Amino acid sequence: MAMNLRNINIKKSTNAAIFIPHLGCPHKCSFCDQKTTTKAVNSVSAKEVREILESHAKSLTERNLTAQIGFFGGTFTALDWHYREELLSTANQFLQKYPDIFTGIRCSTRPDYINEKVLTQLKKYRVNAVELGVQSMDDDVLKLNQRHHNSEDVRKSAKLIREFGFTFGVQMMTGLLGDTLQKSLYTANELIAIKPDTARIYPTVILKNTMLGELYERGEFETFSLEETVELCAELYKRFVQNNIKVIRLGLNISSKNDEAKKDIIGGNYGLQLGELCIGRYYFYRMLNVFKNADGKRFYVYTDNRNISKINGHKSENKLKLKQLGYEYKIIEKQGEDLIIEEI
Repeated sequence: MAMNLRNINIKKSTNAAIFIPHLGCPHKCSFCDQKTTTKAVNSVSAKEVREILESHAKSLTERNLTAQIGFFGGTFTALDWHYREELLSTANQFLQKYPDIFTGIRCSTRPDYINEKVLTQLKKYRVNAVELGVQSMDDDVLKLNQRHHNSEDVRKSAKLIREFGFTFGVQMMTGLLGDTLQKSLYTANELIAIKPDTARIYPTVILKNTMLGELYERGEFETFSLEETVELCAELYKRFVQNNIKVIRLGLNISSKNDEAKKDIIGGNYGLQLGELCIGRYYFYRMLNVFKNADGKRFYVYTDNRNISKINGHKSENKLKLKQLGYEYKIIEKQGEDLIIEEI
């Protein structure tokens, strides 16, 4: 019997984020000042976790969403064992209290703070996703940016995470001290080789009161330009997607309401439009590669409604650029489709 998927009430999923900035972090990396990006400086208590999750439960119910409880910021697996147990136990209570709302727990951490004992604890409390803040797979870049781990630590921890059955995510940064476009592409290729399920791509944002900020203010460091970043991240996005790795974040998004945080940004690329620019550029090249090998100049483009803005590009720049090159296209909505092109 055929099913009409449009009439099925499928809840979308998001994250119920709990930030633990700097907690557990054994080092201060060159780029890091989480107090700027989160404006939270005190350790979160179990009581506060309960209040946060009760608030999330109410909001998620009203919006008809489900969520994973996410412990972000800091180095979750380097926290004091008993404190981490308290946080996990509290979060796990909400998985039981609201099983139709909260679907699991995720955390982010460093590659050098993963071991069997820690992963066993995470498994006990129904953590189902672990993300590693890798940043680079070039050992010179890692050393220059005071990461205090190397690429082999990433490979070892990735193998262990996958053996334990967690959904496995990676986070990489572009434009760090000592980074080049080729080194960022190398990092992506090495990450693809360890088979993560998800990836986040963060172009470097330069903050006051960081090592990079001090170097930048002395004229001794500059990250990639906006155009270099867009071109690079479009290519990174393509490589991850082609290898069935879901890119769940592209670019650091500091809330437009958080003017205080923005005051501490002195360089780099960030914001909602950055991800739009990069993914739009990815679709631009996909269409151009088909168009230039076709006989005609006019095309139908079939895609799901959610992809239309990506295909047209930020402020319709793809449509305008392709028109300047002599190509025109008409979008036809096709549910569940990514991109199909047909010559008119």
